[in-house]
Amino acid sequence: MKLAAQLYTIRKYTKTPEDIKASLKKIKEIGYNSVQVSAFGPIEPSLLKEYLLELEMEVCVTHTPLDRILHDTDSVIAEHKLWNCNYIGLGHMGHYLSGGKEGYDEFLKDIMPVAEKIYDSGLKFLYHNHKDEFAKIDGNLNGMAYLAEKTDPKKFGFLADFYWVQAGGASPVKFIEEYLERLDVVHFKDMTIADNQITMCEIFNGNMDYEAIYNACLKHGIKHVAVEQDVCPADPFDSLKISFDNLKKRNMFI
Repeated sequence: MKLAAQLYTIRKYTKTPEDIKASLKKIKEIGYNSVQVSAFGPIEPSLLKEYLLELEMEVCVTHTPLDRILHDTDSVIAEHKLWNCNYIGLGHMGHYLSGGKEGYDEFLKDIMPVAEKIYDSGLKFLYHNHKDEFAKIDGNLNGMAYLAEKTDPKKFGFLADFYWVQAGGASPVKFIEEYLERLDVVHFKDMTIADNQITMCEIFNGNMDYEAIYNACLKHGIKHVAVEQDVCPADPFDSLKISFDNLKKRNMFI
């Protein structure tokens, strides 16, 4: 099981190729050898490949805009193959989510032919959850359960974000056990209370049971874990380092 940094965390520092190169170097210096490409500014795929090779880093997954996945599929597939990245991730289903069950059906109608094409290319499509997908949309089925019922796990995976799983009222460990066929890459971010509000924090600085979550991921063969923190109290690089150090202190990812 490999540890990665979700670069959405440092999105303010990935707007230009020069920024991307400098940020990758800082991530490498923290100790991460793998990253999730997300929220980058314009960069030639071949140039990013050059940076990755120079730093001996890999891309475990991306968050790719929905419009590109739907309408520029061949280029998206080619980019991922250039980076030796097997997983094309979607961060959010966008406007479909507000349409209830009908919205989910419309989303699946649009995305599944593309997911099939991605699968046929040797890659896999992954859907990243937030809390909204845990609302009930069809009887007792919440959105994530509905997506699972309607799709083939070989072609439609879940990029499980355990912060949002818990925020949606579900158990991260049970989620792993129920959907393990769909889980190759997951997000670790912790949850705490600040100023009487639920917020994100560094791994093991919050209240989630990351000992149990980590052990469940290890037991069930999760391949990649990406540390993500959308909201950081100060420098996001510092937050990624705190999470990295806290995990290593507990002999995780060794």
